[in-house]
Amino acid sequence: MTATTRRTGRPIRHEAASHRFAVGQTVRLRNDFGSFPKDSEIYRITATLPPSGNAPQYRIHSDGERHERVTTEDSLQPADTSSEGAGLIERTFGDG
Repeated sequence: MTATTRRTGRPIRHEAASHRFAVGQTVRLRNDFGSFPKDSEIYRITATLPPSGNAPQYRIHSDGERHERVTTEDSLQPADTSSEGAGLIERTFGDG
């Protein structure tokens, strides 16, 4: 965040965009308990939206649905993260 001063002496705040995901990126939705189901549907970010409170918002779309959804950043996970994490565990600790 940067601040400059107006003639009135009050600072003007310029907030940097804080969206973690980019338009076109694939994501998964979190379920109600805060975990990410293995078989959850894949969504694509179609737009970044202004924050709701302190949470950046996104417009997302799935090929299996006719409509778009709006969700906050804390409800999303990159779609490929869960499989990469599992691969890292297997490489680190072996199969069992």
